[in-house]
Amino acid sequence: MAHSIAELAAGLGLDWAGDGSLRITHAAEPAQAGPDALALAMNPKYADGLAEGQARAAMLWAGAEWQALGLEAAIFAPRPRWAMAGVSESLDPGYDFGEGIHSQALIHDSAEIGEGARIGPFAVIGARARIGPGARIAPHVTVAEDVVIGADALLHAGARISARCRIGDRFIGQPNAVVGGCGFSFVTPEPSGAEDVRATLSDARKIRAQKWARIQSLGAVEIGDDVELGANSSIDRGTVRDTVIGTGTKLDSLCHIGHNVQVGEDCLLCGMVGIAGSARIGNRVVLGGKVGVSDNIFIGDDVLVGGGGRIYTNVPAGRAMLGDPATKLETQIEIRKALRRLPRLAAQVARLHEAVFPGKAGKTDKTD
Repeated sequence: MAHSIAELAAGLGLDWAGDGSLRITHAAEPAQAGPDALALAMNPKYADGLAEGQARAAMLWAGAEWQALGLEAAIFAPRPRWAMAGVSESLDPGYDFGEGIHSQALIHDSAEIGEGARIGPFAVIGARARIGPGARIAPHVTVAEDVVIGADALLHAGARISARCRIGDRFIGQPNAVVGGCGFSFVTPEPSGAEDVRATLSDARKIRAQKWARIQSLGAVEIGDDVELGANSSIDRGTVRDTVIGTGTKLDSLCHIGHNVQVGEDCLLCGMVGIAGSARIGNRVVLGGKVGVSDNIFIGDDVLVGGGGRIYTNVPAGRAMLGDPATKLETQIEIRKALRRLPRLAAQVARLHEAVFPGKAGKTDKTD
Protein backbone atom coordinates (compact mmCIF):
# COMPACT_ATOMS: atom_id res chain seq x y z
CA MET A 1 0.00 0.00 0.00
CA ALA A 2 1.38 3.41 -0.99
CA HIS A 3 1.41 6.43 1.35
CA SER A 4 2.04 10.06 0.47
CA ILE A 5 4.68 11.88 2.48
CA ALA A 6 2.08 14.41 3.68
CA GLU A 7 -0.32 11.66 4.81
CA LEU A 8 2.38 9.67 6.55
CA ALA A 9 3.79 12.71 8.37
CA ALA A 10 0.32 13.82 9.48
CA GLY A 11 -0.41 10.37 10.88
CA LEU A 12 2.84 10.48 12.83
CA GLY A 13 2.39 14.07 14.01
CA LEU A 14 5.72 15.08 12.43
CA ASP A 15 6.84 18.00 10.27
CA TRP A 16 7.66 17.44 6.61
CA ALA A 17 9.04 19.41 3.67
CA GLY A 18 9.18 19.13 -0.11
CA ASP A 19 6.77 17.27 -2.36
CA GLY A 20 4.06 16.06 0.00
CA SER A 21 2.30 14.14 -2.78
CA LEU A 22 5.32 11.86 -3.36
CA ARG A 23 4.24 8.30 -2.55
CA ILE A 24 6.27 5.57 -0.88
CA THR A 25 5.45 1.89 -0.40
CA HIS A 26 7.96 0.73 2.20
CA ALA A 27 10.91 1.70 4.39
CA ALA A 28 14.56 0.88 3.73
CA GLU A 29 18.06 1.61 4.91
CA PRO A 30 19.53 4.56 2.99
CA ALA A 31 21.98 2.64 0.81
CA GLN A 32 19.36 0.04 -0.17
CA ALA A 33 16.46 2.46 -0.71
CA GLY A 34 14.88 2.61 -4.16
CA PRO A 35 12.74 5.43 -5.62
CA ASP A 36 9.55 4.16 -3.92
CA ALA A 37 11.12 3.66 -0.47
CA LEU A 38 11.28 5.94 2.56
CA ALA A 39 14.96 5.96 3.55
CA LEU A 40 15.48 5.88 7.30
CA ALA A 41 18.37 8.25 8.00
CA MET A 42 17.40 9.72 11.36
CA ASN A 43 20.99 10.31 12.43
CA PRO A 44 23.61 12.35 10.51
CA LYS A 45 25.94 9.34 10.48
CA TYR A 46 23.55 7.64 8.03
CA ALA A 47 23.51 10.56 5.58
CA ASP A 48 26.29 9.18 3.38
CA GLY A 49 24.15 6.15 2.64
CA LEU A 50 21.59 8.32 0.86
CA ALA A 51 24.08 8.98 -1.96
CA GLU A 52 24.52 5.22 -2.42
CA GLY A 53 20.78 4.57 -2.74
CA GLN A 54 18.03 5.97 -4.93
CA ALA A 55 15.63 7.32 -2.34
CA ARG A 56 13.59 10.38 -3.24
CA ALA A 57 12.25 10.76 0.31
CA ALA A 58 13.74 10.12 3.72
CA MET A 59 13.00 10.37 7.41
CA LEU A 60 15.73 12.64 8.79
CA TRP A 61 16.93 14.16 12.04
CA ALA A 62 15.43 17.47 13.11
CA GLY A 63 16.94 20.45 11.25
CA ALA A 64 18.54 18.36 8.49
CA GLU A 65 19.33 20.17 5.20
CA TRP A 66 17.21 17.76 3.17
CA GLN A 67 17.66 19.47 -0.21
CA ALA A 68 21.44 19.31 0.08
CA LEU A 69 21.03 15.53 0.39
CA GLY A 70 19.40 15.36 -3.03
CA LEU A 71 15.91 14.52 -1.77
CA GLU A 72 12.53 15.56 -3.09
CA ALA A 73 10.80 15.28 0.30
CA ALA A 74 11.63 14.66 3.93
CA ILE A 75 9.96 13.91 7.26
CA PHE A 76 11.73 15.17 10.38
CA ALA A 77 11.99 13.01 13.53
CA PRO A 78 13.12 14.81 16.74
CA ARG A 79 12.92 11.48 18.62
CA PRO A 80 14.04 8.87 16.10
CA ARG A 81 13.06 5.64 17.84
CA TRP A 82 9.62 6.99 18.72
CA ALA A 83 9.15 7.98 15.09
CA MET A 84 10.35 4.51 14.08
CA ALA A 85 7.56 2.94 16.14
CA GLY A 86 4.98 5.02 14.29
CA VAL A 87 6.35 4.56 10.79
CA SER A 88 6.78 0.81 11.26
CA GLU A 89 3.15 0.58 12.38
CA SER A 90 2.01 2.51 9.32
CA LEU A 91 4.08 0.52 6.82
CA ASP A 92 3.74 -2.95 8.32
CA PRO A 93 2.07 -5.21 5.72
CA GLY A 94 0.87 -7.54 8.48
CA TYR A 95 0.03 -11.22 8.02
CA ASP A 96 -2.48 -12.89 5.74
CA PHE A 97 -4.82 -14.87 7.98
CA GLY A 98 -7.48 -15.15 5.30
CA GLU A 99 -11.10 -14.41 6.06
CA GLY A 100 -13.28 -16.10 8.64
CA ILE A 101 -12.64 -19.61 9.93
CA HIS A 102 -10.69 -22.06 7.81
CA SER A 103 -12.44 -25.30 7.00
CA GLN A 104 -9.56 -27.28 8.51
CA ALA A 105 -9.66 -25.52 11.87
CA LEU A 106 -11.01 -27.74 14.68
CA ILE A 107 -13.37 -25.77 16.93
CA HIS A 108 -15.40 -27.31 19.73
CA ASP A 109 -19.14 -26.81 19.46
CA SER A 110 -19.26 -25.03 22.83
CA ALA A 111 -16.53 -22.51 21.97
CA GLU A 112 -17.55 -18.88 21.36
CA ILE A 113 -15.87 -17.07 18.49
CA GLY A 114 -16.19 -13.28 18.38
CA GLU A 115 -17.29 -11.31 15.37
CA GLY A 116 -14.63 -10.83 12.73
CA ALA A 117 -12.21 -13.36 14.21
CA ARG A 118 -10.00 -15.19 11.73
CA ILE A 119 -8.76 -18.71 12.44
CA GLY A 120 -6.25 -20.54 10.26
CA PRO A 121 -5.95 -24.20 9.28
CA PHE A 122 -5.11 -26.83 11.90
CA ALA A 123 -5.83 -24.45 14.77
CA VAL A 124 -7.61 -26.17 17.68
CA ILE A 125 -10.08 -24.32 19.92
CA GLY A 126 -11.19 -26.26 22.99
CA ALA A 127 -14.45 -26.63 24.84
CA ARG A 128 -16.04 -23.46 26.27
CA ALA A 129 -13.16 -21.29 25.06
CA ARG A 130 -14.08 -17.68 24.27
CA ILE A 131 -12.23 -15.86 21.52
CA GLY A 132 -12.77 -12.09 21.33
CA PRO A 133 -13.87 -10.12 18.27
CA GLY A 134 -11.23 -9.37 15.67
CA ALA A 135 -8.83 -12.01 16.97
CA ARG A 136 -6.37 -13.52 14.50
CA ILE A 137 -5.28 -17.10 15.12
CA ALA A 138 -2.61 -18.59 12.87
CA PRO A 139 -2.22 -22.21 11.76
CA HIS A 140 -1.29 -24.84 14.36
CA VAL A 141 -2.32 -22.73 17.35
CA THR A 142 -3.86 -24.54 20.32
CA VAL A 143 -6.35 -22.85 22.64
CA ALA A 144 -7.44 -25.24 25.39
CA GLU A 145 -10.70 -25.54 27.30
CA ASP A 146 -12.21 -22.62 29.24
CA VAL A 147 -9.64 -20.14 27.93
CA VAL A 148 -10.72 -16.51 27.55
CA ILE A 149 -8.92 -14.35 24.97
CA GLY A 150 -9.82 -10.68 24.48
CA ALA A 151 -10.48 -8.61 21.39
CA ASP A 152 -7.96 -8.15 18.56
CA ALA A 153 -5.55 -10.76 19.90
CA LEU A 154 -2.87 -12.10 17.57
CA LEU A 155 -1.60 -15.66 18.03
CA HIS A 156 1.18 -16.62 15.65
CA ALA A 157 1.83 -20.14 14.40
CA GLY A 158 2.44 -22.73 17.08
CA ALA A 159 1.33 -20.64 20.06
CA ARG A 160 -0.19 -22.68 22.92
CA ILE A 161 -2.70 -21.40 25.45
CA SER A 162 -3.43 -23.90 28.20
CA ALA A 163 -6.68 -24.56 30.04
CA ARG A 164 -8.45 -21.83 32.01
CA CYS A 165 -5.97 -19.06 31.22
CA ARG A 166 -7.43 -15.57 30.80
CA ILE A 167 -5.88 -13.10 28.37
CA GLY A 168 -6.82 -9.46 27.77
CA ASP A 169 -7.31 -7.43 24.62
CA ARG A 170 -4.68 -6.98 21.92
CA PHE A 171 -2.44 -9.76 23.18
CA ILE A 172 0.36 -10.82 20.83
CA GLY A 173 1.75 -14.34 21.15
CA GLN A 174 4.76 -14.86 18.89
CA PRO A 175 5.51 -18.28 17.30
CA ASN A 176 5.65 -21.16 19.80
CA ALA A 177 4.87 -18.97 22.80
CA VAL A 178 3.34 -20.96 25.65
CA VAL A 179 0.90 -19.62 28.23
CA GLY A 180 -0.04 -21.92 31.11
CA GLY A 181 2.44 -24.76 31.15
CA CYS A 182 2.68 -26.60 34.47
CA GLY A 183 4.93 -25.05 37.09
CA PHE A 184 8.21 -26.73 37.99
CA SER A 185 7.25 -27.90 41.49
CA PHE A 186 8.52 -31.19 42.94
CA VAL A 187 8.96 -32.54 46.45
CA THR A 188 10.49 -35.58 48.17
CA PRO A 189 8.98 -37.55 51.10
CA GLU A 190 11.91 -36.53 53.33
CA PRO A 191 13.87 -33.24 53.12
CA SER A 192 16.03 -33.40 50.00
CA GLY A 193 19.73 -32.68 49.68
CA ALA A 194 18.85 -29.39 47.99
CA GLU A 195 16.74 -28.39 51.01
CA ASP A 196 19.59 -29.33 53.38
CA VAL A 197 22.09 -27.14 51.54
CA ARG A 198 19.69 -24.23 51.34
CA ALA A 199 18.92 -24.45 55.06
CA THR A 200 22.51 -24.88 56.26
CA LEU A 201 24.44 -23.06 53.51
CA SER A 202 26.97 -25.90 53.64
CA ASP A 203 27.63 -29.27 51.99
CA ALA A 204 27.22 -31.15 55.29
CA ARG A 205 24.24 -33.19 54.12
CA LYS A 206 23.30 -36.82 54.41
CA ILE A 207 23.43 -38.57 51.02
CA ARG A 208 20.21 -40.52 50.42
CA ALA A 209 18.08 -41.77 47.58
CA GLN A 210 15.40 -39.31 46.47
CA LYS A 211 12.18 -39.73 44.51
CA TRP A 212 10.51 -36.61 43.19
CA ALA A 213 6.72 -36.17 43.29
CA ARG A 214 5.04 -33.44 41.25
CA ILE A 215 2.98 -30.73 42.94
CA GLN A 216 0.20 -30.14 40.42
CA SER A 217 -0.52 -26.63 39.15
CA LEU A 218 -4.11 -25.85 40.17
CA GLY A 219 -3.94 -22.18 39.23
CA ALA A 220 -3.84 -20.65 35.77
CA VAL A 221 -2.36 -17.53 34.12
CA GLU A 222 -4.01 -14.11 34.00
CA ILE A 223 -2.69 -11.61 31.43
CA GLY A 224 -3.78 -7.99 31.10
CA ASP A 225 -4.34 -5.92 27.95
CA ASP A 226 -1.65 -5.03 25.39
CA VAL A 227 0.79 -7.71 26.49
CA GLU A 228 3.26 -9.32 24.08
CA LEU A 229 4.92 -12.70 24.61
CA GLY A 230 7.99 -13.45 22.48
CA ALA A 231 8.80 -16.52 20.42
CA ASN A 232 9.56 -19.66 22.44
CA SER A 233 8.81 -17.91 25.72
CA SER A 234 6.70 -19.52 28.40
CA ILE A 235 4.61 -18.48 31.38
CA ASP A 236 3.91 -21.21 33.94
CA ARG A 237 0.51 -21.52 35.58
CA GLY A 238 0.27 -20.97 39.33
CA THR A 239 0.31 -23.70 41.93
CA VAL A 240 -2.86 -22.48 43.67
CA ARG A 241 -3.20 -18.80 42.80
CA ASP A 242 -2.73 -17.56 39.23
CA THR A 243 0.50 -16.34 37.69
CA VAL A 244 -0.18 -12.71 36.65
CA ILE A 245 1.26 -10.50 33.88
CA GLY A 246 0.17 -6.86 34.09
CA THR A 247 -1.25 -4.68 31.33
CA GLY A 248 1.25 -3.31 28.82
CA THR A 249 4.10 -5.64 29.72
CA LYS A 250 6.31 -6.96 26.89
CA LEU A 251 8.34 -10.16 27.03
CA ASP A 252 11.08 -10.90 24.51
CA SER A 253 11.91 -14.31 23.02
CA LEU A 254 13.16 -17.15 25.24
CA CYS A 255 11.86 -15.68 28.50
CA HIS A 256 10.60 -17.94 31.27
CA ILE A 257 8.16 -16.85 33.97
CA GLY A 258 7.83 -19.35 36.81
CA HIS A 259 4.73 -20.40 38.73
CA ASN A 260 2.98 -17.84 40.96
CA VAL A 261 5.08 -14.95 39.65
CA GLN A 262 3.39 -11.54 39.68
CA VAL A 263 4.65 -9.09 37.04
CA GLY A 264 3.35 -5.52 37.11
CA GLU A 265 2.29 -3.16 34.36
CA ASP A 266 4.41 -1.78 31.50
CA CYS A 267 7.43 -3.94 32.26
CA LEU A 268 10.02 -4.81 29.62
CA LEU A 269 11.68 -8.23 29.92
CA CYS A 270 14.45 -8.79 27.37
CA GLY A 271 15.59 -12.06 25.83
CA MET A 272 16.42 -15.02 28.08
CA VAL A 273 15.14 -13.39 31.27
CA GLY A 274 14.20 -16.00 33.86
CA ILE A 275 12.01 -15.25 36.88
CA ALA A 276 11.77 -18.01 39.47
CA GLY A 277 8.59 -19.02 41.25
CA SER A 278 6.62 -16.63 43.46
CA ALA A 279 8.81 -13.60 42.71
CA ARG A 280 6.96 -10.28 42.52
CA ILE A 281 7.93 -7.64 39.98
CA GLY A 282 6.66 -4.06 40.26
CA ASN A 283 5.46 -1.70 37.53
CA ARG A 284 7.67 -0.33 34.74
CA VAL A 285 10.56 -2.66 35.58
CA VAL A 286 13.14 -3.23 32.83
CA LEU A 287 15.18 -6.46 32.95
CA GLY A 288 18.01 -6.68 30.40
CA GLY A 289 18.95 -9.83 28.51
CA LYS A 290 19.80 -12.93 30.57
CA VAL A 291 18.74 -11.35 33.86
CA GLY A 292 17.85 -13.95 36.47
CA VAL A 293 15.52 -13.31 39.40
CA SER A 294 15.53 -15.64 42.41
CA ASP A 295 12.33 -17.09 43.85
CA ASN A 296 10.16 -15.44 46.49
CA ILE A 297 11.74 -11.97 46.26
CA PHE A 298 10.31 -8.56 45.40
CA ILE A 299 11.52 -6.01 42.86
CA GLY A 300 10.02 -2.54 43.31
CA ASP A 301 8.60 -0.17 40.72
CA ASP A 302 10.84 1.48 38.10
CA VAL A 303 13.83 -0.79 38.70
CA LEU A 304 16.32 -1.19 35.85
CA VAL A 305 18.59 -4.26 35.77
CA GLY A 306 21.40 -4.40 33.21
CA GLY A 307 21.98 -7.45 31.03
CA GLY A 308 23.32 -10.56 32.75
CA GLY A 309 22.37 -9.30 36.23
CA ARG A 310 21.40 -11.77 38.94
CA ILE A 311 18.89 -10.68 41.58
CA TYR A 312 19.05 -12.71 44.80
CA THR A 313 17.43 -10.29 47.27
CA ASN A 314 14.67 -7.69 47.34
CA VAL A 315 15.32 -4.51 45.34
CA PRO A 316 13.79 -1.16 46.41
CA ALA A 317 11.88 0.94 43.91
CA GLY A 318 13.80 3.13 41.49
CA ARG A 319 17.16 1.34 41.65
CA ALA A 320 19.47 0.77 38.68
CA MET A 321 21.23 -2.58 39.19
CA LEU A 322 24.03 -4.46 37.48
CA GLY A 323 26.21 -7.54 37.98
CA ASP A 324 26.19 -10.97 39.63
CA PRO A 325 25.18 -10.60 42.37
CA ALA A 326 23.48 -7.41 41.26
CA THR A 327 24.35 -4.26 43.18
CA LYS A 328 23.55 -0.60 42.67
CA LEU A 329 24.94 0.57 39.35
CA GLU A 330 27.46 2.96 40.85
CA THR A 331 28.69 0.26 43.26
CA GLN A 332 29.07 -2.24 40.43
CA ILE A 333 31.08 0.25 38.40
CA GLU A 334 33.49 0.67 41.33
CA ILE A 335 33.71 -3.14 41.70
CA ARG A 336 34.61 -3.51 38.03
CA LYS A 337 37.22 -0.78 38.28
CA ALA A 338 38.73 -2.63 41.24
CA LEU A 339 38.76 -5.90 39.28
CA ARG A 340 40.77 -4.26 36.51
CA ARG A 341 43.28 -3.13 39.12
CA LEU A 342 43.74 -6.61 40.65
CA PRO A 343 46.79 -7.66 38.54
CA ARG A 344 48.61 -4.47 39.53
CA LEU A 345 47.59 -4.87 43.17
CA ALA A 346 48.75 -8.52 43.15
CA ALA A 347 52.16 -7.44 41.83
CA GLN A 348 52.39 -4.78 44.54
CA VAL A 349 51.52 -7.35 47.23
CA ALA A 350 54.18 -9.70 45.85
CA ARG A 351 56.82 -6.97 46.04
CA LEU A 352 55.79 -6.11 49.62
CA HIS A 353 55.91 -9.81 50.55
CA GLU A 354 59.40 -10.10 49.12
CA ALA A 355 60.50 -6.99 51.03
CA VAL A 356 59.16 -8.32 54.34
CA PHE A 357 60.02 -12.01 53.83
CA PRO A 358 63.02 -12.14 51.50
CA GLY A 359 63.38 -15.39 49.58
CA LYS A 360 59.95 -16.67 50.56
CA ALA A 361 58.01 -15.49 47.52
CA GLY A 362 55.13 -17.76 46.65
CA LYS A 363 55.18 -19.59 50.02
CA THR A 364 51.90 -18.92 51.80
CA ASP A 365 49.98 -20.57 54.62
CA LYS A 366 47.19 -22.87 53.45
CA THR A 367 44.42 -21.97 55.83
CA ASP A 368 41.06 -22.46 54.00
